[in-house]
Amino acid sequence: MRTRLAMTVAALVAMVTVFVPSASAADSSSAARTGHCPERVNVTVFRDGGPPLLDWRENLEFDGRGMLWVSHSVRNRVEGYTSDGKLAATFPVSGPGGIRRGPDGMMYVNFGVSPLATTGGVMRFDPAAARPQAEKVVTGTPGINGLAIDDNGNFYLSRELATGVLKVRPDGTRDEEWTRKANVFGTNGLEIVGDQLYASVITSTRSPVVRIPLDDPAGHTTVAVLSGGLLDAKLLDDLAYFNGDLMVTSFRHGELVRVAPGTGRACVLASGLRMPTSVRVARGFGEYRADRDLFVTEASGRIVRVAVG
Repeated sequence: MRTRLAMTVAALVAMVTVFVPSASAADSSSAARTGHCPERVNVTVFRDGGPPLLDWRENLEFDGRGMLWVSHSVRNRVEGYTSDGKLAATFPVSGPGGIRRGPDGMMYVNFGVSPLATTGGVMRFDPAAARPQAEKVVTGTPGINGLAIDDNGNFYLSRELATGVLKVRPDGTRDEEWTRKANVFGTNGLEIVGDQLYASVITSTRSPVVRIPLDDPAGHTTVAVLSGGLLDAKLLDDLAYFNGDLMVTSFRHGELVRVAPGTGRACVLASGLRMPTSVRVARGFGEYRADRDLFVTEASGRIVRVAVG
């Protein structure tokens, strides 16, 4: 998501309330009651940012081999950081968005993430290469943002201004039937947990998090509703699974919201962030631990560590 897209989304939220799937574990009574979580949280800056919006870092992922990879929307590049905060690698990607590690150990990143892009898709790079270079593996998918990859190598692409999470097979062909059944409008962040795909919805004033069964996408349901309407719409961005719960970024309110996927109960884990865009669990990254450390990118350009407990 980039500056113009954020403005477009904000305008949409101001004008309409879009489709939200029917609730199961949560309903509107759970909205706008997200008090602070009881855990002790320590927020520190891993890397400083530059001018807000002009230094927009959109997404991040750990490769499990000691590197953190970050998509930089404005500079049109992917950056690689070591655990001591050093920028160790960069290479060009036009309009990079969601970035994830695949089951093959390769890294994948969306490109063409812009409301004005005429094309888009997914690129692949080897995180172990001395000088990583990205190659296209999926093309012809404009209007995408978030990315998830299942154990079989299928790609799931969120679309903030369209209906249906887009599923693309490893050979690059689209699973049109699956996409048609996963008819949720305005998805942003994506995270696979077991056989379920979780998605945040950015364009709804109710700020829902939805669950889409991978083997039955038509059975999608709402896990939680995090706001009651326009005045407190959170503009949900990316999300991650951490210690049994979902961690969801609120771009508008600068929050990291914890959601229990089984009950829909939610609380604010961290606040005071600066337009957070993505959150991931630290894996194979120096002294940082997967059961304690979350990393967040921001439209401010910062990369922030959130230590829990």
